[in-house]
Amino acid sequence: MDKKDIAGIRRQFKLDNDLLKISDIFNVYIMKETTDIYHHQSQTFEMLDRDQQELFMNNFKKVLTGQLDEKLFELKFQREAEDHSQLILHKGLLSSEIEDWKAEMLKMTEKIISDNPYEKDVVITFIRAEYLKPTKRRNDEAEESERDAVYSNPFILCSINKTEEPKKEIQFDYVEKEFKYKIEVDPVIDLKNPMSGFLFPCITEGTSDVNHVLYSAGKANEPDYRFIEDVLNGEEVMTAKEDKAVFEEVIKDVVGDQMNPSTLANVYGEINRVVEENEDDEPPKLDYKDVERVLTQSGEQVDSEKVKTAFQRVTQEDAYELKASSIVPKYKSKSIKINTKIANISISPQDLQYVKQVNNKGKRYIMIEVEEDAEIDGFKMLPEAFD
Repeated sequence: MDKKDIAGIRRQFKLDNDLLKISDIFNVYIMKETTDIYHHQSQTFEMLDRDQQELFMNNFKKVLTGQLDEKLFELKFQREAEDHSQLILHKGLLSSEIEDWKAEMLKMTEKIISDNPYEKDVVITFIRAEYLKPTKRRNDEAEESERDAVYSNPFILCSINKTEEPKKEIQFDYVEKEFKYKIEVDPVIDLKNPMSGFLFPCITEGTSDVNHVLYSAGKANEPDYRFIEDVLNGEEVMTAKEDKAVFEEVIKDVVGDQMNPSTLANVYGEINRVVEENEDDEPPKLDYKDVERVLTQSGEQVDSEKVKTAFQRVTQEDAYELKASSIVPKYKSKSIKINTKIANISISPQDLQYVKQVNNKGKRYIMIEVEEDAEIDGFKMLPEAFD
């Protein structure tokens, strides 16, 4: 799945939408510091009142929110695993009886909580739904509506949410004219901040892929590897942050830890070009030969064998590939930080070419080429001679 596929599904989580039909919702309550199921409840989604439906809809959107390889990860299932989650989820998706659906989701719940007690009570929510994606019309003059033909994609979505202790409040009773201490004992489910979740199967351009599952982490670049490998039985993943760190280590091995901003701008520009040219295809990856090419085109003289050796040393693999999109900071936003003791500067990768560090009379300066007068607190800076 790419970001367009995920955004397409996420947009459908709203009330009165004929392109998304949620049939069943199954909630499982787990007590803190235990690995026991305290209570579970299954019902049709339509039986919830509208306010409840909207709360859950927003929760499901949050599960599908985030950047790929940072918060969302498309996982390929391992080939072999005990009580394989791919089989459990597939059987649950195809179950015609509610009891069969519940039984499979309880199996998934047992895998989630096995040897993994939570610090707070948690609620694990599963839904069965159908995503209808209209096919594109062949031409604008076609008489039939684009919704006359749709891709139908059944799926299961899971959200894991912690609970919070109810607030203690002082209230004023207008009728009795007295202050009262309000005591609530029921925990509140935090649907605004899911701890993790997943979508099965992955849906790419209207086609279901039962060999992959989309995992959602609670925080960016902090995936739960136990959940990925033991619960979902997915293959190991690398975060965008980890890929970026590998790239930086390789570059330092090859050209050293000093580089002109203009050269770095050329490196990022070349990689960004590769990303943009393949935007509608599978995300491009870079091996050691690609990194050698990027450095050479950016003006660095590098040795092919040295790049290969650096890759092997840093990754401990012979054929490691970096995701190009993980390496380039957000290209048109001020995503690069230049840190000094005096000031911190934010700049976009494409503008690095206008930055230089210069030496003058034994002192170092950061020089930024600008086209207009700079302003400080509303005052234009006076130009000074650099001598």
